[in-house]
Amino acid sequence: MRYLVSVIDDGAGRATSDEATAIDAFNDRLQADGHWVFAGGLGSTENATTIDNREGRGLVTDGPFVETKEWLAGFWIIEAADLDEVLALATEGSKACNRKVEVRPFL
Repeated sequence: MRYLVSVIDDGAGRATSDEATAIDAFNDRLQADGHWVFAGGLGSTENATTIDNREGRGLVTDGPFVETKEWLAGFWIIEAADLDEVLALATEGSKACNRKVEVRPFL
């Protein structure tokens, strides 16, 4: 089963060199153990654009869709046998990136 592990940033900024090294090692382990599907970091919310084309309005707004103190800074898509396995992996990922993470299964 595939899971989205979202990295939550609260203003800590970009990863330090030690965090980047730990993230790279975690990514390498995910790949070696067959859990890796995809991962990526995201630019800051200052560079976000929100588009609302419901009912053909075509509203384009600079900034994130919601104002908040925390935002999505990156993610992993992980293949795991079950929730217990992905929670263990996400716990390691949280330590590696020094951020909170959220785990959600794909439907």
